[in-house]
Amino acid sequence: MRDVFSAIADPTRRQLLDLLAGADELPLHELAARFPMGRTGVSKHLAILKEAGLVEARKVRRESRYRLNAAGLLAVQQWVSYYQRFWTQRIDRLRELLEEEKP
Repeated sequence: MRDVFSAIADPTRRQLLDLLAGADELPLHELAARFPMGRTGVSKHLAILKEAGLVEARKVRRESRYRLNAAGLLAVQQWVSYYQRFWTQRIDRLRELLEEEKP
């Protein structure tokens, strides 16, 4: 299984996730129309997102339709939350030190 962080490292893949977050489901041709590359290129990006567990796909006749699996982003949210708490604590401590130094 592909690492979620490496999957979202690419700006095209992040944009795909944004597009899928705004819709229940989108077919490949609609996604591909939003990028300066062909369907094959977009399909490769979607395959990476799918392998990372961020996107689900289903076939409707001859067409692939994609949807976001937001649960796959939980690891990213937890990582960001840790550093948010880390920096909030540091800033609060700096604020305390500055208050102590006021005459």
